[in-house]
Amino acid sequence: MRPILTLNEARTVAAAAEAKARSEGWPCVVAVVDGEGLPIVLERMDNASVLAGVELAPGKARTAALFRRESGALEDAINGNRPAAITARGFVLLRGGIPLLADGHVIGAIGVSADTSDHDEQIARAGAAALAK
Repeated sequence: MRPILTLNEARTVAAAAEAKARSEGWPCVVAVVDGEGLPIVLERMDNASVLAGVELAPGKARTAALFRRESGALEDAINGNRPAAITARGFVLLRGGIPLLADGHVIGAIGVSADTSDHDEQIARAGAAALAK
């Protein structure tokens, strides 16, 4: 049977991401989706830096889940040798989306929208690491 991302696991991922954001002083929006890109958890921290984060974070998570790779790889493609990737309508091709893995399967993804792409990735990685433990 293929593994799935449970609600409790999604909450664990979101809580770890929020803890990282809080410890660094980077209020943000955190979204966790299942392997099909459907939402499980969405949290908007007080004073989240980017109001559009409530749209961006779930979009980054959905993008990472459905493309089965970090959303930053798609941003790199657009800025590098594959600018046509920008035509992927309905996806958020910005850093901050990280797939969540179990037994080699993508079971979901986390998406983060804070204040910078570097902070987005750091927060998302902290959330993803909580699942790996």
